[in-house]
Amino acid sequence: MTNTIRRLLRRRRQQLSPEQQQQASLAISSRISALPEFKRARRIAAYVGSKGEVDPMPLLHLAYTMGKHCHLPVLHPFLPGRLWFVPWTPDTPMQFNRFDIPEPLFSRRSICKPQWLDLVVTPLLGFDEQCHRLGMGGGFYDRSFAFKRHAKQLSRPCLIGVAHDVQWCESISVAPWDIKLDRVVTASTHYRCHAVDNEVDTYD
Repeated sequence: MTNTIRRLLRRRRQQLSPEQQQQASLAISSRISALPEFKRARRIAAYVGSKGEVDPMPLLHLAYTMGKHCHLPVLHPFLPGRLWFVPWTPDTPMQFNRFDIPEPLFSRRSICKPQWLDLVVTPLLGFDEQCHRLGMGGGFYDRSFAFKRHAKQLSRPCLIGVAHDVQWCESISVAPWDIKLDRVVTASTHYRCHAVDNEVDTYD
């Protein structure tokens, strides 16, 4: 059943035109940049979008111009199914990993452990209003941020999933190892755990 849902959501996402995808990415970046979690974050991680995923790189470029420390994920070289996060700037050399996704060139001395990040923008295939995330099935983010499940009092990093509106699901089956997102942001709405906010929160 889950694989059937994944195929459906991939098809929905890939049916969006390049213009629709670009407009959504810009709108989502604008929404996240207005959040207090983004404004106060010093270390931010995102990803390089591919295959119809929301592209969060406009947000990462904005974060860089604001003086924030920006990071991208790389496949962990020793622990299968886990991610490292390494520094990124607009001039960082990139290479393709085994999934044909660009990664920054890095040395082990430059890595940032997931628990050191303040805010992480994550890809997803599907989501529901309770901020449950359906990923591609590899479990990379669930393993890398498993410490949040064991220490629920931790407020960071804030995990924000980004998605096109067509990736919404009425409900997603949750496994014991799944890591719940703190927010999901789309072009039209953002969801915060159990509540739905139709407008970006405003703060004095």
